[in-house]
Amino acid sequence: QVQLVESGGGLVQAGGSLRLSCVVSGRIFSSYAMGWFRQAPGKEREFVAAIWRSGGSTYYGDSVKGRFTISRDNAKKTVYLQMNSLKPEDTAVYYCAARAGSLQTNEAAYNYWGQGTQVTVSS
Repeated sequence: QVQLVESGGGLVQAGGSLRLSCVVSGRIFSSYAMGWFRQAPGKEREFVAAIWRSGGSTYYGDSVKGRFTISRDNAKKTVYLQMNSLKPEDTAVYYCAARAGSLQTNEAAYNYWGQGTQVTVSS
């Protein structure tokens, strides 16, 4: 059984930074591609970033390119999302997700999901 637990959300002013973490249980974390998604109130869930098993390849949604950085530590079974230059429009519940396959931006491709962590950016 694979379980994902996010942390690190909170309230921050525009222009500030936050780092989200997602710890994954299970013995084969390094075999999963990992992704971050977000969902704002009244909106569909949106792809944010994804990272390959080794961490060698990453992919970002257009709205966060140049501001967010995804990384992973396979020894700690953790994936991170460093968020800089935050904007009010980044306010959402952020979810991490895992899939045993290639990098994907489609949420339907991910097999496992965390419960989400709230990020609120004030103007």
